[in-house]
Amino acid sequence: MTAPFRFPRFFVTSPAPCPYLPGRLERKVFTELSGPHAPELNDALGRIGFRRSQSVAYRPSCAGCTACVSVRVVADQFVANATQRKLIRRHADLDVSACKAWATDEQFDLLRRYLSSRHPGGGMAGMDESDYADMVEQSPVKSYVIEYREPSVAGRRGRLVGACLTDQQVDGLSMIYSFFDADHPERQGLGNLIILDHILRARAAGLAYVYLGYWVKGSARMSYKTRYRPIEVLGPKGWHLLEEDAIASSRLPLVADELV
Repeated sequence: MTAPFRFPRFFVTSPAPCPYLPGRLERKVFTELSGPHAPELNDALGRIGFRRSQSVAYRPSCAGCTACVSVRVVADQFVANATQRKLIRRHADLDVSACKAWATDEQFDLLRRYLSSRHPGGGMAGMDESDYADMVEQSPVKSYVIEYREPSVAGRRGRLVGACLTDQQVDGLSMIYSFFDADHPERQGLGNLIILDHILRARAAGLAYVYLGYWVKGSARMSYKTRYRPIEVLGPKGWHLLEEDAIASSRLPLVADELV
């Protein structure tokens, strides 16, 4: 007989400075993902706005603030615009592969260069090899590292220019964290390309959604997420399409391609 599903225990973090909206404090509610039912729990929590970090599922629970909104792209209804189609064609020569969630020195080197270029003072700037290995390998669910490489030359595998730690959920792909060669002179737009590839990958696998984490209206760092439509947001009454007027009113200069 299968053991009954145990309702998880939830905890709340202490308030800390918000990394997206100056002058505000953030707080998270979280629970542990462990045991044989961790994948099912992660799927259920993902549908109500939780994100995974190693063996923990969390979501914002900020006093007096609901700016962070979960978003997901409707993969089977997505239609790339002219700019996105051009980007896909430009990078069509890349070798893309879904690898076992196992940290490599090459991935960590790319991550360090990405953080140095895009987020030199961010919370991940001090990560070492052990921290990165924990981020990738301590997963109680079905996870991959999707690698994006330059074309092979003379039988030698091409240079790694992008990667994304990705979870496969029952209804979609959840992009946990992506990073790329932000200074490559011939590979502009890799962050956007990685999202587009995940949308096409989800559609090919018959998965309905690509989960992009949280969108923060008014934060330039989050504005890129509304480029992929149709996109749904999670509200008090469940998931619904993000309206065009809400997208238009949130447009700000793009600072970074980042997933949270």
